[in-house]
Amino acid sequence: MDMSNIFDSLYKFGLVPVIKITKVENAVPLAKALAEGGLNCAEITFRTACAKEAIAEITKALPDMLVGAGTVLTTEQVDEAVEAGAKFIVSPGLNPKVVKYCLDKNIPVLPGCATPSEVETAIELGLKAVKFFPAEAAGGLNMIKSMSAPYGGIKFMPTGGINEDNMLSYLAFDKIIACGGSFMVKDSLIEAGKFEEITALTRSAVFKMLGFKLVHVGINCENKEEAQKGAKLVSALFGLEYKPGNKSTFAGADFEFMHMPFYGKNGHIAIATNFPDRARAYLEGCGVEFIEESAGYDDKGKLKVIYLKEEICGFAIHLVQKK
Repeated sequence: MDMSNIFDSLYKFGLVPVIKITKVENAVPLAKALAEGGLNCAEITFRTACAKEAIAEITKALPDMLVGAGTVLTTEQVDEAVEAGAKFIVSPGLNPKVVKYCLDKNIPVLPGCATPSEVETAIELGLKAVKFFPAEAAGGLNMIKSMSAPYGGIKFMPTGGINEDNMLSYLAFDKIIACGGSFMVKDSLIEAGKFEEITALTRSAVFKMLGFKLVHVGINCENKEEAQKGAKLVSALFGLEYKPGNKSTFAGADFEFMHMPFYGKNGHIAIATNFPDRARAYLEGCGVEFIEESAGYDDKGKLKVIYLKEEICGFAIHLVQKK
């Protein structure tokens, strides 16, 4: 198992459902509900007797799903989880014996840390990422930011008290890999077999995380003169600010007139998102392809703009970093 690849995948998902399964027959329907909602990953806790069997059933039925084992307390549980198909290990605390065992076997592991001393121990063991637990009770995002100052090389997956109301503030911080949470997989819904509701809650969380929003429409013009003429007319008609530029001219913030034809037969539609890289990963999971040469990155190497390959009614679509 490649640790960096696993952590990259967790980052792209952004949210990791933390699941307690008490009946193995619920495992696969629950996993399918999460995948249909846009999260093809899960952390199955070892707090129940059927955890190992549940992991095995899920990884067999959904081989592409990224499944980890949570609440792992012993090396024996590590072996059981990996044998069942788990790709990463999560524990509530930092047990050096368990961590060393995982590292020796090249198994990605995220032990729970809540204090600077625990983070230092994790760094000493060679870890680059840890679980921050219990997140809200241990000081939340402010605590993570405080610890990130002296320990800049470590990243966190906060779990405990994460919900739709606070997840964005966590995910916006660049030291966060992903957020673990059970708010979309409530025990009562699992027990009642209400998997459609779980799918709906999961999809709601994913769309809130991504925050898709129409920001402007680009109109292809033959030349700069035609573009500026169109922008001036729209600006005058609707009381919008006329804003000429080098490659395009805007009428307000909603209409972009291109100085020469660009992507799209007729033009393009810009969709802003909180996280272009996570949005790209989500859409690729839906079968969407992208024009790689259209990608633009910031000075930290983070994706900030990219075009979808397929046009819609003559318009190209591109993702852009929300301001």
